[in-house]
Amino acid sequence: MISYWHNPRCSKSRAGLALLEERGADVQVRLYLQDAPSVAEIKAVQAALGVSAVQMMRTGEKVFKDLGLSKDSAEEDLLAAMAAHPVLIERPIAIKNGKAVIGRPTEAVEALL
Repeated sequence: MISYWHNPRCSKSRAGLALLEERGADVQVRLYLQDAPSVAEIKAVQAALGVSAVQMMRTGEKVFKDLGLSKDSAEEDLLAAMAAHPVLIERPIAIKNGKAVIGRPTEAVEALL
């Protein structure tokens, strides 16, 4: 089962989901903008990705600047911001068996198949 943090308004997110479905993957879609992950869930995905918090964020979002965040902000502040404002989470993210990938480029999700 692949857990897929999905934003249906995002073309990359739609493309990644379509690729997984074409390959016959068992996918559980999470509309993370409506069902925001907790800080603990975000930390677990961060560990699975093997990246810093800022590397899994959409730093170009207006809310990133409005919150006074920067690429040098403390990890805990960045994680809390993603939980409070899930629009800051890079999309899509696919997770399976303790491994995760950000679906940019779309083909990156194939690593979980």
